[in-house]
Amino acid sequence: MMKTLLKTAAGLVLALSLQLIAAPMASAQSQNCAPRDLVVKRLAEKYGESRQSIGMGQQGMVMETFASNETGSWTITVTTPNGMTCLVASGQSYEVLAEALPVLDTDA
Repeated sequence: MMKTLLKTAAGLVLALSLQLIAAPMASAQSQNCAPRDLVVKRLAEKYGESRQSIGMGQQGMVMETFASNETGSWTITVTTPNGMTCLVASGQSYEVLAEALPVLDTDA
């Protein structure tokens, strides 16, 4: 259930962030954005987080989820085609789940 919730939240965050990031990069850079390599390094060094999932968005945007299996911390980022990565959301209690799809009711 947590994975489904995270996927739904990530989808919503990605949709919202794509609209927000479309603003001029100058304003985005002042709001938790940096070159991707620096963001990935910081997440690894400070929080012990590594990439857990990735997805492509519109206009070449890339959404990634980083998490630590040890501490449960997680971070969702969006990277623009020019290599700038912005932190979109973060939290605790990350879990990896493998849930089956729900059975669809065939009754009309």
